[in-house]
Amino acid sequence: MRLMVEFTTEPFELDGFPEHARAARRAVDEAGLEVAVGPFGTSAEGDAEPALAAVVRLLRESLAAGASRISLQVSVLPAADPAEDAADGGAR
Repeated sequence: MRLMVEFTTEPFELDGFPEHARAARRAVDEAGLEVAVGPFGTSAEGDAEPALAAVVRLLRESLAAGASRISLQVSVLPAADPAEDAADGGAR
């Protein structure tokens, strides 16, 4: 199963990249996820186990680095091959 993790950390800083945002980005980068940064948040895709481990790390390290709020959404991505859905029991 593949997951997409979308997140935003606060407080926002218009004149720089806060340490809590760096910590969140490091967590998904070092997990080997495919990362895309947008104007209102970051998304990362990958296999379930590394994605879930990255979420735990992202939460712990961003909060420790000063985040006052973390908005997070996790979505199951459709399998590229329908046989993959059958192999994981159609877990959704």
